[in-house]
Amino acid sequence: MCCWRSTEIRRAQCTFPNVFTGNSIKMTAALLLPVLKSQPKSVNLSHKGLKKVPKAIGQLRNVLHLELQGNKIKTLPAEFGYLVQLEYLNVGKNELEELPEALAECTGLIKLHVFANHLRTLKPNVLVNFKLMTHLNLNNNQLVTLPAEMRWLVNLQYLSMDHNYLEELPCDLCGLRNLTELHVAYNRLNSLPLEFGYLFNLQVLYLQKNRLKELPESLGKCYNLRMLDISANELRIFPTEFNSLPLKELYCEENPLLQHVPIHSVQEEEVLSLKEVAARFVMKERKDRWSLIRKNIEHYPAISEMLSQSSKCALCSESFLNTWLECVQFLEPCKTIRTNKAADVIPVRALLCSYKCFNAPGHRFYGVAFP
Repeated sequence: MCCWRSTEIRRAQCTFPNVFTGNSIKMTAALLLPVLKSQPKSVNLSHKGLKKVPKAIGQLRNVLHLELQGNKIKTLPAEFGYLVQLEYLNVGKNELEELPEALAECTGLIKLHVFANHLRTLKPNVLVNFKLMTHLNLNNNQLVTLPAEMRWLVNLQYLSMDHNYLEELPCDLCGLRNLTELHVAYNRLNSLPLEFGYLFNLQVLYLQKNRLKELPESLGKCYNLRMLDISANELRIFPTEFNSLPLKELYCEENPLLQHVPIHSVQEEEVLSLKEVAARFVMKERKDRWSLIRKNIEHYPAISEMLSQSSKCALCSESFLNTWLECVQFLEPCKTIRTNKAADVIPVRALLCSYKCFNAPGHRFYGVAFP
């Protein structure tokens, strides 16, 4: 089916001569008239100086592939919504300030390119209809925020938003379980959602040239991540499970990464809060299959939920709740990972449960000292 369709597109492609001027909408409509008889699968109106798309475009009911790149288009006519079979649309390098309402009717869109426009917002009522979309290119626009309705793009595999003004990503974006490639370089991101690890199919991630000071701990759950570019940010340390990622490429130059400069320090054992002591005791009892606490804890869902937020000591593997020592270990990237020279040694966060573990001999965890 797919092979037949692509052959049909090549056979029926219609490209117009480059004879348009900025105010030649009547000429454009006139040239569309003979095309209406042949009903081509593919139409190319790129780089024609168009300020408007003629209403006659709505009569191309069989078009699957439409190119409108490099014009001066500011909106699309309502008749554009009649293109219900449209699968590919390129309106890059135009003057759109928002996603036209007419696109809401194009529910069959699979690939949409809206790069190099003047988009400031994404209309939620348009986005919710793109349930079949797999590729979305929003590069070089003026986006500051993204709507929560991004979560409705359930089949999205490729999302690119380089060169915008995004300061954060909505947690709803992390619900795009089919996303394999995400580009958010050259923005103003200060952080990533804590739920980022739900993007477990993500393979390629571009985050260079932002303002990120840290990566979420959940990044270690992106078990398919192969390529990460985090260069030119404000990163000092990588999250705890970073070394478990199956990376093949890592780029992290131009970050103020922690340096390995050991100084001697011995700390006294701290006094834990009653809540922390009780939580550690309960979590230890839960490991004992004969423990009464293990058998009865299921009757206290609130406590179980609280304990689910616990972590394990990187040294002794005992669980802790809210009190820990943040340390760092300096790891050499796997020899199979392609890196830049700045990534010869990577500082990775490690959490220890107590000063007792920290003061124990023989480990390679270091306390973090800030100037």
